[in-house]
Formats: sequence, structure tokens, C-alpha cells
Amino acid sequence: MSVRKFAAAVESAGLKESETKWFPRWFERYAKWTGQLDAVTIEIRVEPLLQLLRSLRDSGKKAFTRLQLVRSLEFYQKSVSGTSEPDLSPFRTKLEELAAREDSSERSPRNHIQKSDSSHIEVNDDKMLVGQIDPNEPPLLQAMRKQMRRRHYAARSERSYTGWACRFAQFVGGWEKISSGVTELELKEFLSDLAVRGKVAASTQNQAFNALLFLFRDVLQREFSYLDSERAKKPERVPVVLSQTEVTTVLRHMRGVPLLFGQLLYGGGLRHYEGLRLRVKDVDLDRRQLVIRDGKGAKDRVTLLPDAAIPALRLQLELVAQTHSQDVSEGFGSVWLPYAMARKAPNAAAQLEWQFVFPASKLSKDPHDGTVHRHHMHESVFQHALSRATKLAGLTKRVTPHTLRHSFATHLLEAGSDIRTVQELLGHADVSTTMIYTHVLQKGPLGVKSPLDRL
Repeated sequence: MSVRKFAAAVESAGLKESETKWFPRWFERYAKWTGQLDAVTIEIRVEPLLQLLRSLRDSGKKAFTRLQLVRSLEFYQKSVSGTSEPDLSPFRTKLEELAAREDSSERSPRNHIQKSDSSHIEVNDDKMLVGQIDPNEPPLLQAMRKQMRRRHYAARSERSYTGWACRFAQFVGGWEKISSGVTELELKEFLSDLAVRGKVAASTQNQAFNALLFLFRDVLQREFSYLDSERAKKPERVPVVLSQTEVTTVLRHMRGVPLLFGQLLYGGGLRHYEGLRLRVKDVDLDRRQLVIRDGKGAKDRVTLLPDAAIPALRLQLELVAQTHSQDVSEGFGSVWLPYAMARKAPNAAAQLEWQFVFPASKLSKDPHDGTVHRHHMHESVFQHALSRATKLAGLTKRVTPHTLRHSFATHLLEAGSDIRTVQELLGHADVSTTMIYTHVLQKGPLGVKSPLDRL
């Protein structure tokens, strides 16, 4: 297999440690993207590479990261395939320039950011402008983006759906083939190929399914009976849950903002993105509660604010107020607002109560209209802190931010809380979803005692 041959070539080439680690991963990413994972020889093509670079760009990957992908492909050309075609130097040169400007921007003092100088906020080039619809993209892909933005789809949903649409277009032979007519057989073959050759999970296959459903039903106005009936069955999994001692140990290895964030996720049963989107106005210190706005299923709910987190949360809110005041003095100070609120009260974006409780360390541009905001901190901040704390705690379980939510629910039920109350705190639409936590209680499934313990 060419992927393995490439990994062996990297291992024996004496490259830098970072290149030895990341070149094989990026090369495998390209092979998967182009459907060549099992191929004997990987073909490097410009158009699929450009699509992958755009996908990485839209997902927030920095220029240096995208540069690693291009350099890994160049290394493959030099050390494995023995050809320099196609010439990837234009990609490398441009990304090297962007990476240098990004590095210079990150090292610049925050107070050097001026309203007239947006280069210190985010650097883009005319071909890879973040978030804006590229006029050079296929017309059908542009139409798909416009339809999703018209319906207020989340940015990550747009990235995911358009990514699957690009992969399907490549599978059937181009966007022109989709526009002129695609049969149900080709749809079946694509989804089957994901499962058989790609070995993707049922949830990933269903994500691709939903993307194609949107493309054909909402953009092309075409109906396929297959799209109404065929879905991969998701396996039923028992959630990973930490004991209270394990939660204590993990949190003990955190400091600062990640610690407070983890306390709120576990103490209030928040989803990861719900914690990230928490705003100042949604924190009620007097009533000891958090208001979760626009949660899963576009629902609001009220959940617990643990007393243990209040002192640190007060300090965090003071820091948010100071940061916001400084942003305003420098000509910024706005934040992204939900679509209805942005239309009804445009001045609310600059008010303190709408600021995120966990703001990003830098200003950034709105990917849709280019407005400079201070968004919430990146999701990777807590993910990395949690991963590090889990290793330091010596746990062998796979711990994710959602594990803290699972642990919250399980520990409430173990303490005797009513399952309906737990359902409301979690925001589950159906109590059957909450019932899964009864299978991981310390007393065993549904509190049944093993007959071995009765001997």
C-alpha cells in the first residue's frame, strides 16, 4: 500500500520530529479525501488538493497547518513516486507567505491593532478568503452555500455538508454530472463505498446522507425515493462515565479558564458548545443557575450553576468586562449575535451582557460579512487541557468534554435524583434518551445485584 510505503520513507528520511509525526497523517488525509487510501500508487491532483485546502481553511486550520499538507505531498513526489508533476510550488509559496504573516501577527502586541489595519486580526488572500463564497467555486456549490446561509445553518454544518458534496462530485466525475443528472444507483454506490472502503462509522455515513439530501432536495429540487428510506443504523453505545473520584482527579490537574470551564460542564451537565456559547446575561449568580440558549433542537433550558464554581466565575466575568472595555476603547467591542437579535437590536452586539463568558484571546473576522468581533474561545482549548489532565491523572478511559456531561447525569441518578428532573437539566426531548444512564449506575443495570455477589 502506498500510504504505508510513504510512512516508511518518512521514518527513514531523518526529517524533523514534527515532520516525521505529521507528514504521514496529512498524506493519509489526502488519500482518504481523494478515495485512494487502498491504491498502490497515490495520484496527486491539483483540483482535489485545492478543495481539501479550502475545506481545512474553512474549518479554521492555520496556513502553517495547510502548508504541512502540501509539503508532505511534495515529499511523496520526491521520495516515493519520483515525479514533480503536478508542480505544487505555487501552493507552498503562497502558504509560506501566509504562515509568515500569521506568525508576525500573533507576535504583535495586542495594543498595536488599529481599526484601519486588519492584517493583525486575520490574514487572507484573494483566492482563500475565509468564509466568503468564492466566485471561482462551481456554481452548484455556491448555490448550496447560499441556501444554507439563507436558512441560518451553523458554520460547521456548512463546512461538513459542502465537504461531502465535493467528495460526491469527485466520485461521480464532476459537478457537471450532478447538474445534468445523477441516478439513485450512483448515490447508493457512494454511500456503500464510504462503508466498505472508507470503513466510516454509521454516524459519518448518515452525515454524508444528510448532506446529499440537502443538495438534491433543497438546492436541486429533486426527489429520490432512496434518500427517504435508506439510512445506516447507528449502534447503541453505553456512554463512558467517570467516577466522582476520577472527576476530582482530572479537575485537579487543570488550572485557570479550562478548570472553570470543566467545572461548569460537569456541574451543570452542559454540552461542549453550550459552554462555549455561554454569554454574560445567561449567568444568574443570585439564583445559582445557567440559562442555555438555543441548545440542541433549538431549545432553551435552565440548568445548575454549582456553588464551587462561583468565585472563579465572578473573576472571569470581571475579566470579560475589562477585555470588553479595552476592545471598545480601541474601536471594536462587538460580538456575534443570533440572526433575529442582530436584526432587531443591532446595537446589542456592543453591550457587555451579550459578550461570551469565555472569549477568544484574539479578535477575528466574521466568516460571513467580515465584521471584526471577539468570538468565544476555540473548542480545542478545553479539549487539549482535558486530554492533558486525563493523562496526568493516569486514566485509561477515553475522556472527552461530553464525558463530563455523561458523568453529571449518572452521578445525579446515583444520588437519588428523579429521572424526569435529570431529563430537564440535560435538555433531552425524550426520557428514553436519559434512561441510558441507568445502565451505568454503580449498583449495576437498573440496580440489579449480580447473583455471584449473593453466594
